[in-house]
Amino acid sequence: LTRRLGLPQPAPLRRWSLDTPRLEGPLLHLTAGSGAGAGADTGARARAQAGAGARASAGADVGAVAGTAAGLAEVLAGVGLPVVGRADRPGAVVLDATGVTTAAGLGDVHAALHPVVRSLAPGGRIVVLGTVPSPDDHHQAAAQQALEGFVRSLGKEIGRGSTVQLVRLPGVRAPGAPAPDVQVPDVRVPDVRVPDVPASGIRLPGGGATAQGAASTLRFLLSPRSAYVSGQVIELTDATPEPVTDPAAPLAGRTALVTGAARGIGAAVASVLARDGARVIALDVPGVREELERTAARLGATPLPLDITAPDAADRIAAAAPDGLGVLVHNAGITRDRRLANMPAERWTSVIEVNLDSVLRTTDELLKAGTIRRGGRIVATASIAGIAGNNGQTNYAASKAGIIGLVRSLGPRAAADHGVTVNAVAPGFIETKMTAAVPFFIREAGRRMNSLSQGGLPVDVAEAVAWFAQPDSTAVNGQVLRVCGQSLLGA
Repeated sequence: LTRRLGLPQPAPLRRWSLDTPRLEGPLLHLTAGSGAGAGADTGARARAQAGAGARASAGADVGAVAGTAAGLAEVLAGVGLPVVGRADRPGAVVLDATGVTTAAGLGDVHAALHPVVRSLAPGGRIVVLGTVPSPDDHHQAAAQQALEGFVRSLGKEIGRGSTVQLVRLPGVRAPGAPAPDVQVPDVRVPDVRVPDVPASGIRLPGGGATAQGAASTLRFLLSPRSAYVSGQVIELTDATPEPVTDPAAPLAGRTALVTGAARGIGAAVASVLARDGARVIALDVPGVREELERTAARLGATPLPLDITAPDAADRIAAAAPDGLGVLVHNAGITRDRRLANMPAERWTSVIEVNLDSVLRTTDELLKAGTIRRGGRIVATASIAGIAGNNGQTNYAASKAGIIGLVRSLGPRAAADHGVTVNAVAPGFIETKMTAAVPFFIREAGRRMNSLSQGGLPVDVAEAVAWFAQPDSTAVNGQVLRVCGQSLLGA
């Protein structure tokens, strides 16, 4: 029917499966900014120098190149794609733009990506690495903030199921700063033949530790797991990542509790966390006990029929997880839609209580009791409605915007006081039984109001939650990730 109506047909998205665990094509690593020249691949040159055994002995700039080139090369090698300096049809592109500090330097961004953007494979990925805009240098701040507008615009024009993201790294060291004492491992870089290049002038992020902190984020963004995430800005902290002992089961040995887990997004989250090795406790209201038990049985999870708004909810959760929780996912939520002028108080109160107040209360109590262990992860569910608002959903939008406020405020303090990170996903139009019941034309409009021109699946949200939950996602904290195909609504 959509073809008969002349509606554009979206490109199929390549999602993770055992048959498609990674993208197709090599990973092209480029650099823009100080010393890069017009699109010069200084990232590849620095990697080649590191592979040849360069040592940080000739000054701060050499130290910056050696320390981070080795660290970033190691991280990119761990993505699972061959890292190259040239490619006719790359499956992914990483552009290191941390050295872009002036308006003129933005020309390097154009020069680097202009020749390759058309050749990117369908369903490809572009990740731009930037740094936090400086409050003390308005030229640097202007240049780095410009990257956000660039990334969001490119995400809307690239098409063919491809996505574009900006990752802001911490700790970029200016030229002339003291060099660290680094020993650079032998890094083998396939398919790259480059001449020697002076190290001076190349400006890269502040050390291998920074690069390692980005490892889980780059693995996620440069994989089929991030198929429905585009146009997003992710800001990393300088926290040291925890090691992952088994990449095939990164959550092994951890207990994860998911609320609202009987069906839909919650069931998908429980399934992906179980796939990644977690012992899952699936929580939902007693009214859907049978469906909850079926979902739990399918996943090998433990069902916990419980109203999350109950006064003793936190105590009962703690009792169900006597060894503590490694992951807590707040997914339970309800809608009671009506315009404010026609909304009785009980409709307002019930939504706020389930979607926001219960999250605040149980989180506070579980943190205070130590039920969420050090190194734990809290992931809440916001919504595009909490960012953009929605007609007839003042209660729902308020509750989901409140989740965003919770995450941004609690994240840094929870990390400092409890060793726990706090993040949120903000889904857009996700294909569920509820959206399937929406009238056809409204449903089709909702599906297509994003850069990927289609609705997402519950598994898209689940993959984002699983990324937040990874042990080596320690540097990801206080973030709200929109899983919306880059919706046209909201910022």
